[in-house]
Amino acid sequence: MIRIARQVVGAGVLGAVVLGGVLVLWPREREVHRPRPVAPAAGAQAVSAVAAGVPASLADLAGLIVAREARVRVQPKDARSWAVLGAAYVEQGRRTADAANYPRAESALRASLRVRPKRNAAALDGMVALANARRDFRAARTWGEAALKVEPKRWTTYPLLIDAYTGLGDYKAAKRTLDRLLKLHSGPDVQARAAGVYRDRGWREDAAAALSDAAAGARSPAEQAAWLERAGELSWERGDLEDALRRFQEAVRIDPDQRAAQAGQGRTLAALGRTTEALNEYRVALEKQPCPQYALELGELYESLGLTQAAQVQYDLLQARVREDAAGGVDDELVLGLFEADHGDPNSAVRRLRAEWQRQPGIAVADALGWALHRAGDDKGALRFATIATDRVHGGAVRSALYSYHLGMIERDLERTAPARRHLQEALRINPYFSPLRVPLAKEALAALGEPPPDAPLPTETEDAPDEEDAG
Repeated sequence: MIRIARQVVGAGVLGAVVLGGVLVLWPREREVHRPRPVAPAAGAQAVSAVAAGVPASLADLAGLIVAREARVRVQPKDARSWAVLGAAYVEQGRRTADAANYPRAESALRASLRVRPKRNAAALDGMVALANARRDFRAARTWGEAALKVEPKRWTTYPLLIDAYTGLGDYKAAKRTLDRLLKLHSGPDVQARAAGVYRDRGWREDAAAALSDAAAGARSPAEQAAWLERAGELSWERGDLEDALRRFQEAVRIDPDQRAAQAGQGRTLAALGRTTEALNEYRVALEKQPCPQYALELGELYESLGLTQAAQVQYDLLQARVREDAAGGVDDELVLGLFEADHGDPNSAVRRLRAEWQRQPGIAVADALGWALHRAGDDKGALRFATIATDRVHGGAVRSALYSYHLGMIERDLERTAPARRHLQEALRINPYFSPLRVPLAKEALAALGEPPPDAPLPTETEDAPDEEDAG
């Protein structure tokens, strides 16, 4: 796999993290002494960032928006300024979790397309980014493919299309698009995008190497912090708490507005037993970037501590944020479905997630729908979707402790003892800290299943798969 990554990303990229053919993940020395990127002038940096789809600082974005709003007031026929303004609104909405930015972005981007209806790839790229931010991956795919027809060699469209294909569960198209991107462009932003594709294919070491080099080569503090946050997520997913915390902390140090890393600190500190610090990090992240996902995580942390009233406050916040997001055109059905399955109405979760699966059948939706069906009492139906989420044949190559836990619990209730034991063990092996609520349940279920008989045959792939009737 490392050979593949070297061919794709380049021997020079991986040379810093490969020694004697063995991948050395996240070398501490390199990070401790890594200089902060020297940024160009703020205005030029912000324009360059939004044009390339690279993270920009909130201060630079605010300045760019003020300047472009003033520009289009006096030059309403300036299609490029309208496109830049729209892209800046999208990035500001993404960074702040304020969906009110998205209608403004759409208005600006459509103004650009009215002024220049043909060959306006910049505005089309902005529409792709907007659709991705709203989790409308079908629309993102449509806009992205239209943009490539206008300018097939415009490299900035390809990362956006990768996100769209991933959201639709089309991992083959995502990989093809990455291959084309790598022929057109190189740099830290492309390495970071490649890392996402590698992670989705189960190539963790390649993803780690690409993100490490992306962070090292970042051209601005905001960009470097974003790639460090993603590196922290990879470390968290494999249960490496010390490494995850170090990366999240470095990201926040470099860019204090990196709230995803701050929430990551909360998640990791909770797993380390540093509960008071964890709660503080979550509260700050939610105050500045009130994402429904952060509210769900904090609510579940409170619930694991027996603080049910505090948990309910967060669950109420989650539902309020989902309503506000919906007003801005954001599809939060995935996180809302997960919440309803475990803390609300499982039947409502099934209805929401079935509709979401019809719209955009990604792996995360398959997992959530399978779990909702299980919680609603339909374990045979649940097995079908839980298998899709974890079966490499269907694209479920992501090594997720949560997905394995869901599958194992469904199999347990279907009395499929051997695969249930194996998948629950796998969940705890992937990340022994994956959820403050679910880890104790996984351990309890494993203890109840007991050890396999000494003469029991090893489980087979056939044993793991649902019956043909179940999968229909």
